[in-house]
Amino acid sequence: MNDLGKAVVFDVGRVLVQWDLRNLFEKMISDPDELDWFLTNVVTEEWHFQHDRGVALADMVPARIAEFPKYEPHIRAYADRFNETVPGPVAGTHQLVKRLHANKVPLYCLTNFGEEFWEGFRPVYPIFDLFDDIIVSGTEKVAKPDPRIYEITEQRAGRPGSRLFFTDDNPANIAAARSRGWDAHLFTDAETLEAQLAASGFL
Repeated sequence: MNDLGKAVVFDVGRVLVQWDLRNLFEKMISDPDELDWFLTNVVTEEWHFQHDRGVALADMVPARIAEFPKYEPHIRAYADRFNETVPGPVAGTHQLVKRLHANKVPLYCLTNFGEEFWEGFRPVYPIFDLFDDIIVSGTEKVAKPDPRIYEITEQRAGRPGSRLFFTDDNPANIAAARSRGWDAHLFTDAETLEAQLAASGFL
C-alpha cells in the first residue's frame, strides 16, 4: 500500500516497450549498408521527432518524399506501419507496473509520441489501462526535454516535482526533470528500476 503521497511516472519508448525504426525497414531494405544509410539520412530518429513535437504526418511525409522520391514506399510505410517499429515490451517493466498498481501507487506516463501514432499504438497494450493519466507530447505540441511538458505533467498529476518518481532512458530528459525537482532515474533495465523503486518505498 502506497502512503507516500508520491506518484511514479514512466517513459514509454525503450522503457515500457522496445522501439527501433530498423525493425520495420529491415523488412523492406535487404542490403545492410543501404539500410544504415536510409536510417541515417531519410527516416531518421531526428526527423521522426518532429511528429513527437506535434507536426502532422500530412505535412512531414509529402515533404520527405519530395526530398527522397526513390524511397516513397518506405516513407509511406513509416506512416502506415509504425507499430512494426515496436517489437514488444521491455523485459520486466510491465510486471513492475502491475506490482505498483497493486500497491495503489498513482501511475502516469510522460511520453514523446506522435498523436497520430499513439492513437494506433495505445490499444495494442492493455498495460496502459493501469495508468491514471498519460501525457503524450504530440497531443500537447511540446516534447521532452522542454520544461513545459514537465509542468503539464505536474498539473495533470496534481503534484509538484518533488512528489514524482520518474524513469526515462534519455539522459537529457532526466536532467530536465531533475531541474524541476523530480526524483528522476535513468532507465537501464527492469532489475535496476525495481531496486530504485524499492529503495524509494514503492515496492
